[in-house]
Amino acid sequence: MSTSYYVWYKVADADDRELEQAVRAMQARLACRTGVAGRLLKRRDRPDTWMEIYEAVAEPAAFEHQMQALVDQFDIEVRLAEGRHVECFIDLAGNVAPACTAKEA
Repeated sequence: MSTSYYVWYKVADADDRELEQAVRAMQARLACRTGVAGRLLKRRDRPDTWMEIYEAVAEPAAFEHQMQALVDQFDIEVRLAEGRHVECFIDLAGNVAPACTAKEA
């Protein structure tokens, strides 16, 4: 069963290029160490709210350890207004909707 991580936070400046570069560098290093590539998004109606998404994490404990070590290494949290909020979700195995047939489409 894989785990998906949704990490959101508020930034002081929605156009903080240095913070964006630091987060992207952290994500690249995390991908090299864990094999899990992350995405960085900004909320459409509140661009000061950013989200990192990491999906299909097979080894959550190792991933979390690496992620926190890199967040510390790149000084990510010290630049945020309220800190990082990490939410984890697991796949509901077997809850895949059946494919529709040509008649149903």
